[in-house]
Amino acid sequence: MTTHSPAAETLTNLTAPPPGPIAAVLSTIWTFSRRKPIGAISAGFIVLLIVLAAIGPTIAPYDPDAGNAARVLKSPTLQYPMGNDQVGRDILSRIIYGARVSLQVSLMSVIFGSMVGAVLGTVSAYFEGWFDTVFQRFVDALLAIPLIVIAIMLVSLVAPTLNNLIFALAIAIAPRASRVARGSTLAVKHEMYMEAARAIGATHTRIISRYIFPNIFAPLLVLFTVTMGAAITAEASLAFLGLGPSTLISWGRMLSAEGRQFMQVAWWMAVYPGVTIMLAVLAFNMFGDALRDVLDPRLRGSR
Repeated sequence: MTTHSPAAETLTNLTAPPPGPIAAVLSTIWTFSRRKPIGAISAGFIVLLIVLAAIGPTIAPYDPDAGNAARVLKSPTLQYPMGNDQVGRDILSRIIYGARVSLQVSLMSVIFGSMVGAVLGTVSAYFEGWFDTVFQRFVDALLAIPLIVIAIMLVSLVAPTLNNLIFALAIAIAPRASRVARGSTLAVKHEMYMEAARAIGATHTRIISRYIFPNIFAPLLVLFTVTMGAAITAEASLAFLGLGPSTLISWGRMLSAEGRQFMQVAWWMAVYPGVTIMLAVLAFNMFGDALRDVLDPRLRGSR
């Protein structure tokens, strides 16, 4: 019988090749799924929404704008799983197409708003002084106003186009990203590696880009996922109020101009878009919570 000494096993482990990038990614996904199953399910639903938005025209069973006089206000069937609207259009196809608009507006507005807010918040905390004082009072004033109210005010001042909608939501999101970035920057600003960077003559730009941003990325990533849910809700609310692009299919518009008027005789016209919005917001919020638990060292032991 052959025996292996501990030294031989250690040498074998040291000489074993490291796992490839695919194996490392799969291992990370498996570990995350095992520790946070609800977060993993939410992530899977988010991926499904992204796929629907990307290839919606390919997989939609019918033309979302094509009416069918024989199917006006018809209830769900096997051929039309979510029923038809007031002009006979397929609700399922319209929800699939609506995913593109809702996710595009939410994603672009969160990206722009988070980037601008993160940069301003980091610079404000890094230099402090009068700029930090003045800027944070302005941020406090914006944070006192709900996100949807800011978006409504800005969209009402301009034409309700897709770009203006993204711009309005980005402005409303930026103060929240700024506050998170400022707090995280203040937490790492006086660490030893920051002092070492200053001692070797690193410029302010290099310190912010090389030493601060990488260390505050985790809380910003969590904020990004959670804010996506708020952005989807805001976009749907604006469309519901008639402040979104009238020529595009969106979940909020399906609830307002179409579903609300026929709620008594065709419940499916409002219920299915509403459930889709609810599931999308819930998925982003639950995934953000799971991501926070994994990335925060103080919460890594939680379940």
